[in-house]
Order: sequence, then structure tokens, then C-alpha cells
Amino acid sequence: MKKRKLVVLGVIVSAAIIVCFILAHFARSGEVLDDNRTAWLKSTLIAHKGIHNDSQGIAENSISAFSNAMEQGYIIELDVSLTKDNQLVVFHDKKLKRLFGIEANLKDTTFQELSKLKFRNSNETVPLFSKVLTLVNGKVPLVIEIKNEGKVGEMERMIYDELKDYKGVYSIQSFNPYTLKWFRKNAPGVLRGQISGSFVVSDYDVEYAGTMRLPWYEKFLLSNLLLDFESKPNFINYEIKNTDINTIKNLKKIGVPILGWTIDNKAEYERVKNYFDNFIVNTVDIK
Repeated sequence: MKKRKLVVLGVIVSAAIIVCFILAHFARSGEVLDDNRTAWLKSTLIAHKGIHNDSQGIAENSISAFSNAMEQGYIIELDVSLTKDNQLVVFHDKKLKRLFGIEANLKDTTFQELSKLKFRNSNETVPLFSKVLTLVNGKVPLVIEIKNEGKVGEMERMIYDELKDYKGVYSIQSFNPYTLKWFRKNAPGVLRGQISGSFVVSDYDVEYAGTMRLPWYEKFLLSNLLLDFESKPNFINYEIKNTDINTIKNLKKIGVPILGWTIDNKAEYERVKNYFDNFIVNTVDIK
């Protein structure tokens, strides 16, 4: 009798494992596109926030940084955020402290107030998203990260309105799977990428950039891409730091291009170069 109970228990456990595997496989699904749609993502390195150098007065996500990337022919990655007065700006952080030394949040700052702040060693200010689109004008492709941790819909609509008449090649990407879901439903022709990683956040990032620490269950879902059945991404952009090689290898099973963020030096590139289709980089001098 005891042996029979053990057999039944074993069958139940095995069935549960199989069901979990099937559900996880379904949850981690992407929308695979023809290579012609995604080939450009692998064409050159992707310059993270443009090609910037603080010591030379070329700030991240600035007109100069984007001009540098364009001159050298690299794909540009940039961040779009929303100000207090609903202006789309190209800015990464939630707080202004890291770049301007000001204890304030971007969402509490108007564009007029933001325009008075100059980057270090520079006369440049935070640009409007529309100004960057006009500058690039299709000369190089864009990977546009949407920074929306709040209610999805209005910001995504505003960004798409700016992009409707843009003639260049671009994709959107986000950590937020529901931002991607909005584009999947309302603008299915737009290439979309799911950003993910370990979601390990340093004290510095919390204090100076305003990065949020997520509760464990959100980290678990997002780091394992278990909400991808909602976003159905056309590519994945996954953290290289704080990520083991086996995790990276398993990403390939999703069947979409895999980008890696963010390469800071040649040693990092050498460690992971065989596991990704391309990289978001802070320096293009890695090969």
C-alpha cells in the first residue's frame, strides 16, 4: 500500500513538473519575424545613449552623443521619458540627481524647468524626442527604450504619434511588458523588444537615478520572461552582468534575436560574444 502511494505521488509530481514546463514555455514565447525585418539589429554595435564622454563634455542621450554615433555609423539606443507637463524627452533616469546634482524627480519637472539645466562641461540640455527624430532623420537605425513604470496607454500613444511619420528604421523596447502589449495591439507593425535581466539595483542607482527595487515576485516574473505571452516580443534585450551563461544560452530557445546590455569593456565582450546576436555598448572599442 505504501509503495502504491509513493508511485501515485511520483506520478502527480511528474505531471506537475511537466505542466509547469509547458506553461513556462508558453509564457516565454515571442513573435518570430522574417529575418529581413530584424537583420538590421545585428548590423552594427548599438551605441547606448549615443557615443558619449563626460570628460569631453558629451553627455549621454544628448544631441552631441547622437551626432557622434551617426558620424561613425552606429545604431543609436536612446531613452524616452515624460515630464510633468507631458513632454516627451530623451532622458534615462527618474531622478535628476545623477546628471544634474538636483534632488528632484523628472515627473515633477516641467520641460521649461528642465531646459534651464546644462549637462556637465557642456552647454547642452535634455532634448525633446521630436528634436532627436529630426536630427537622426533615418541616417542610422534607432532602438527606442520607453521608460514607463506607470499606467500604460497615453505615453505609448504619444510616442507612436511622433513615430508615425518618421521615415527611418527603428524599434521600441521596454522593461514593461504591457508597454509592448500596447504596441502589439495598436501598432503591430512596430518592431518591439523585451528588456530584462537580474533586476539587481545598487544603492547608488536608487539614490542618484531613482531606480526602483522590485518585490521578489515581480523580479521572478520579469527576469524569467514569464509575461512575454503578453508582450510577444520580436527580440530580447538581456543583461550581461549578474547573469550566468546557462541563463543566456536558454534565451536562444525563444527563437528571436537576443541582444545583450550593456558592454563596458573588451573583457566583458569576450566573455559573452558567442551567446548574443548583438550588444548595447558604452564603448564601441571592444573588438
